[in-house]
Amino acid sequence: MHFNSNIKLLRQRRKLTQDMVAGELGVSRSTLNSYENGSVQNPTLEALLSFSKYFKMSIDTLVKIDLTRVSEFQLSELERGHDVFVTGAKLRVLATTVDSDNKENIEVVPIKAKAGYKSGYADPEFIKKLPTFQLPILFGERKYRMFQITGDSMLPIPDKSWVIGEYVENFYDVKDGNAYVFLTEDDGVVFKVATNHIKKKKSLLLSSLNPAYDPYEVPVNEIREIWKFCNYLSSEIPDKYWEKDRILKKIEKMESEMKTLKEDLAS
Repeated sequence: MHFNSNIKLLRQRRKLTQDMVAGELGVSRSTLNSYENGSVQNPTLEALLSFSKYFKMSIDTLVKIDLTRVSEFQLSELERGHDVFVTGAKLRVLATTVDSDNKENIEVVPIKAKAGYKSGYADPEFIKKLPTFQLPILFGERKYRMFQITGDSMLPIPDKSWVIGEYVENFYDVKDGNAYVFLTEDDGVVFKVATNHIKKKKSLLLSSLNPAYDPYEVPVNEIREIWKFCNYLSSEIPDKYWEKDRILKKIEKMESEMKTLKEDLAS
């Protein structure tokens, strides 16, 4: 049972003293100290319920899971209330890796691994085989992954660029107009701009930056993962004339639509 070490860890992460927590729980500091140092091996159900409510984690989590061995990302998710025992949600445990200091790695999904990622994204053994690196400028309590994109649908971001994404736990958090890396059932890894239609249509509208590509809807039940765009790396300099070309294409499209409208009115 990991109850003793868990409640001590959670208290310390909140930077609270034993006196402060004991006061909020309505127990003496010596009683709390007994729980934390392991003097009390079998806490009462009333005590378990009290600590569960205070830390907003289930009794199962506090008792069965050694939180000292959980990665920073996973622990932060628990502290934010993403505890499956509490919410009743069937949340998937994200397959992830950590370095020797128990810090979350940024796993890299190159082009050659994208096909395997489509089926192995939830397999810890597959994820362990991916290249990894650390990037200190990113937030340590969040989870990131890097994907190599292909094609010209997201120009001016060049073909074969490396896109860094932040893991999105709740699909409802997808914001209109933001770019994301999606793992979909049919297309695998795609990099697109999203419009959130989950509440109305139970789907997301995925659009490209390149106007030559039409938007398309993807049912939310066909989406396996979402990673919010943070940054990208490329060895290519974007074409300074690309923006001009995009504007010209839009003008041509508008002229074509106006011509069609005039023909319809004249007929």
